[in-house]
Amino acid sequence: MSITYRPYAGPSDLPAVMALVEHELSEPYVIYTYRYFLNGCPALTPVACIVCKQDAHGPAHALRGYIAMLSVHKDFRRRGIGAKLARLAIRRMRLSGADEVMLETEYDNASALRLYEALGFVREKRLFRFYLNGKDAFRLVLVPAVAEGEEGV
Repeated sequence: MSITYRPYAGPSDLPAVMALVEHELSEPYVIYTYRYFLNGCPALTPVACIVCKQDAHGPAHALRGYIAMLSVHKDFRRRGIGAKLARLAIRRMRLSGADEVMLETEYDNASALRLYEALGFVREKRLFRFYLNGKDAFRLVLVPAVAEGEEGV
């Protein structure tokens, strides 16, 4: 039997946690106690997320990875969390057969542009009035030749 170590994943984990505690400990806890510790602990609160997908593209129907969203809470930025999430997502997309990875970011988001360019993304084109707020975007692409030469990706 193997054991997997992972953080608390949210409300779907609560019944199993409650059952284990009720069975193994003598103190009867109410649901509010569990919520206090599990939902009130910053270590168990999401501070970043990345949303990606893969689709077939081109005449050969090769897979293209797409990073739709990457967000890091402002209090947790500049710690490498966004870069780590991007690397993990890129690696997973590559292992699933993606031949390139692309994304868009606001043309004036200097932090995001630095992050993605440090990962090997290159600016493919500027998309005028791309976002609902009227801002332009840059489409960035990570091609295999760039990604394969980078140890971190």
